[in-house]
Amino acid sequence: MRRLRSIVLVLPFLLAAGAVEPIAAEESPGYGLITIESDLQSADKNKGVITASGNVRIVHADRGVVATSRQAQYFTKEERIVLRGDVDVVQNDGHALRADQVIYLLQEDRAVAIPGEGDQVFSQWTLKDPSAGFER
Repeated sequence: MRRLRSIVLVLPFLLAAGAVEPIAAEESPGYGLITIESDLQSADKNKGVITASGNVRIVHADRGVVATSRQAQYFTKEERIVLRGDVDVVQNDGHALRADQVIYLLQEDRAVAIPGEGDQVFSQWTLKDPSAGFER
């Protein structure tokens, strides 16, 4: 079982604090509280980059998402999250994504999954009947 050191953060507030320590802060509108567990976390205020590395686990409870990877970086200026190395993303509704790298563009609410060399991206989705819930 992985040994994880836990730090609870709200990403936008981490950079403002200039240090990587647990921070109590209100949720950011639209994004919600994100919990990050990893072996190491750092923030570069000048570049606007927050990096978590080693046994990374990210939980976004409001969206029902849990992601794991070897490294995660949040680029605040571009509003982009990059997960690298054995990326697994699972949602409460059963949706799943596995890739070597996943890039999430926050402003566009869009993700791009990239496989490792010689591998493929795996995704699993539940398709819903568009007529369900409507009377005919």
